[in-house]
Amino acid sequence: MDPFLDLIRLLRPRAALLARGMDAAGDWGLSFPALGDLLFFWIEDGNCQLIRPDCDPLWLEKGDFVLLRTTLSFTLTSNMEVEPLDSVAAVAAKQEGRLKLGSGQERPISLHMGKFLFSTANEDLLTGLLPPIVQIPSRSPKLHRLHNLLTLMESEGRDPGPASEFIIVRLVELALVEILRMPASGLPEQSVDPASSGLLSGLRDPVTAKAIRAMHKNVGQEWTVESLARLCGVSRSAFATRFRAVVGIGPISYLLRWRMAFAKEALKSGTARMEEIAFSIGYKSASAFSTAFTRAVGCSPSRFTESSARIAREWP
Repeated sequence: MDPFLDLIRLLRPRAALLARGMDAAGDWGLSFPALGDLLFFWIEDGNCQLIRPDCDPLWLEKGDFVLLRTTLSFTLTSNMEVEPLDSVAAVAAKQEGRLKLGSGQERPISLHMGKFLFSTANEDLLTGLLPPIVQIPSRSPKLHRLHNLLTLMESEGRDPGPASEFIIVRLVELALVEILRMPASGLPEQSVDPASSGLLSGLRDPVTAKAIRAMHKNVGQEWTVESLARLCGVSRSAFATRFRAVVGIGPISYLLRWRMAFAKEALKSGTARMEEIAFSIGYKSASAFSTAFTRAVGCSPSRFTESSARIAREWP
């Protein structure tokens, strides 16, 4: 059982391009509101600044790739003095083709931009996996696998053919998976959050990784802190302390979180009865599962199923 693959299957990340990209020249600016989206930008040609509140400007150059969680508003611009356009209004007004901003021909820039969509049932699993912003410089020597993907994107953008947009979107999705599974040491220093914790941190630690893999392999087993510590060959107190420090939550809380994640996915698919789901993740009855699910998720399994069906009808 591969816990990272479990994560990707539950998140089901999909990339969506915004206005098929943007071309600009001269003085221009585009502002993005704080909507909580995970956006990506890939600079095909040229350069610009990324401005965030209370942060130094970030200089983006040709070939750079940026992932940014919009917990705060930000602006892409050629010049900090320019009054930016609102990105939501600009994209909505552009029915087809690429955005075109600025006037004149100096300092031209071309970029792809978009956002990642995730399965709404388990989007919370993304929390803690990435710092607020990740900038992948175009010439970072440690990131050759990622840059192979970006090179393919550059080739497709420069010489588009049939289904180019589809190909670029799939390459962006692969780029996200590659970034997620990188060791923190592989990311540029300014992109790493030293306080980050979660599943990926747990999988990089030899002790916690053993426990996580065991829980994923048999999520329905009656795991205890003591049995997991014994499996990992350390004392109960040392294991509990280390797991919380590395993963961010205690081992039993982690187990509950994953049980509920798998339960939500099973409820969404509608392929198993409540009793089957309960037994598969370690509950002895449907009522015990329903109580635990309601406490953890905030609604009953039946209400969650109804809500998921409604969202599925609206899912693009």
